[in-house]
Formats: sequence, C-alpha cells, structure tokens
Amino acid sequence: MSEETSKFEWVKVAKIEDIPKNEGRAFPVADRMIAIFESEGQYHALDDFCPHQGASLSAGWIHDGCVACPWHAWRFALSDGTWMDNPKVKTDHFEVQVRDGEIFVAVPIL
Repeated sequence: MSEETSKFEWVKVAKIEDIPKNEGRAFPVADRMIAIFESEGQYHALDDFCPHQGASLSAGWIHDGCVACPWHAWRFALSDGTWMDNPKVKTDHFEVQVRDGEIFVAVPIL
C-alpha cells in the first residue's frame, strides 16, 4: 500500500456484474453515495452527487472518458473527477481495485 493510500481503507462496494458496460451505479459507502462506473473495461469511482445541483452522476451517460450529469450535462473526467469545462472544479474521486470479481474503493479513514 502506498503512502498516499495509507490513510484509506479498502471497502468492498460491488461485484463487477453489478455494473453494466459503459454505465454507472451508486452505492452507499461510509455515509455517502459513491458512483462506480465501467468504461472500456476499467472501473472508476466518483462522488455520486454532481456539485452543481446534486444530481446523481451514476445516472449520467459515459462518453470519451467522462460522465455527463443527467440534469445539466456537466462532464466530469472518470480518471480524477475534474469538471471538463473548468479544471479548478472537481468532484471527489476514489481509487479502485478489482479483486476476484469484486470492486473495492479506497475511502478516507475518519
């Protein structure tokens, strides 16, 4: 475990079959909702709530490595949560690991 993730706990969130190809699903993790996305065989995790007006990002559509908010089409990079129209704005991003068909995310230890 790297120094960066030493203040995190790996939490099992879902099984890979729970996430349809090129879609997202939201799961409760450590008192928040985290959206897990499958895109081009990779899994990504972001805070599920759009920072604009709180829409569920897991209900958005995936295109070119981004998820678009279903309400106002704000696009966030799956790789790090950056808002594509203003890189100074981000939504929380979580490191993901897949182990034996199960998806784990690194959540901060409070």
